[in-house]
Amino acid sequence: MDPTNQRPALRRDIGLFGATMMGLGSILGTGVFVSIGIAVGAAGPAVLLSIIIAAIVATANALSSAQLAANHPLSGGTYEYGYRWLSPSLGFTAGWMFLCAKSASAATAALGCAGYFLNASGIGSSSWQVPLALGIVLTLTYLALSGIRRSNVANIAIVTTTLLALLILIVAAAPVAWRGGAINLHPFFAPANATVHPVSGVLNAAALMFVAYAGYARITTIAEEVHAPQSTIPRAIILSLLVSLTLYLLIGLILVAAIGAAQVSAATDQNAAPLMDLAQSLAIPGVIQVVAIGAITAMLGVLLNLILGLSRVTLAMARRGDLPHSLATIAPSTSSPSRAVISIACLVGALVLIGDVKWTWSLSALTVLIYYAITNLAATRLNTAERVYSQRLPWFGLAGCLGLAFWIEMQIWLVGLGLIAGGLIWHMLAQRLKRRKP
Repeated sequence: MDPTNQRPALRRDIGLFGATMMGLGSILGTGVFVSIGIAVGAAGPAVLLSIIIAAIVATANALSSAQLAANHPLSGGTYEYGYRWLSPSLGFTAGWMFLCAKSASAATAALGCAGYFLNASGIGSSSWQVPLALGIVLTLTYLALSGIRRSNVANIAIVTTTLLALLILIVAAAPVAWRGGAINLHPFFAPANATVHPVSGVLNAAALMFVAYAGYARITTIAEEVHAPQSTIPRAIILSLLVSLTLYLLIGLILVAAIGAAQVSAATDQNAAPLMDLAQSLAIPGVIQVVAIGAITAMLGVLLNLILGLSRVTLAMARRGDLPHSLATIAPSTSSPSRAVISIACLVGALVLIGDVKWTWSLSALTVLIYYAITNLAATRLNTAERVYSQRLPWFGLAGCLGLAFWIEMQIWLVGLGLIAGGLIWHMLAQRLKRRKP
């Protein structure tokens, strides 16, 4: 018997607006405030093309995810889809890659949030970044333990603040970008590293920016807590992607046009806060504070949603016995998988100790591309009655994910392959132990 048929149920507390805002809360954070700076270092002004390429691949993946979630609305995302439409090994690999990818993203968000806070407060020493990031992780873990309904209200407030801050920055920086664009956007194909081929730089940046869109997956991982998931999930995903694409293009264009790709890359390396350099260059009272507040709230939102999504995948894996069964415990008072939340907080905290946003973001890029390759592969197995979109769509998404993955640095690939091998060994041992139980 499928162990997912015998479990405590989660409450359906989220509608279209809440699901869309949860997607935006997961997308508009580290991507717009940190990873754009990393991508600019790889592609230069051509990061705008990278943003579009990443959006196209992400859209194909999003629609595949929406089809799967509509047909199988359980917490766990591609972990569940892999089990149902592919095989236990691929299902486990998807769940394992999700945990690795999004834990690395969560660590990047915590470090980025700490970086913006220290920059805005005038504390020049970077030695405080890791301790402050750990404190942020602990605080949001406490919030996640209070349950999805209260967390969703907090997320809506966070996303609203972030959107207002980004719009203010765009309006304030537009005149400076207009004056400097002719110089700073030329030559268009000019990676910060002169030894990198422009095409390689664009595709590497596209792989890095893809992760910035991947926050829509948070909507599918909480499918068990969404009202009318068959209609709500696809609509929420598409709305989230359209809004985020527009904002990424605007911010990317204004950032590079106003202060130049070299300065953007240097600011990201120094304090993981490239938009603060843009705000400081404007010399307009109040803009620096607005950007700092927007960045901090955005990355708090990302971190909160990552902890929520990761804990739900952990819950699903524990239900099947792929992780210790004790992690499947749901607290009756809050309907929250408390032990799963705490375990995820410990994993994210360990990654925060690395203290390098480029490393954690690159690891996240590789593992999330593998995760979505499995998502698209599962979507190719949908029959005619289950399919909402063209059968060609998941094949396009699969090719896009695998294609971008090969532009990730080799040392990150070695770490990723090691994680996959270690996960599969654990899965094999866990399955053997489960079969031996009477």
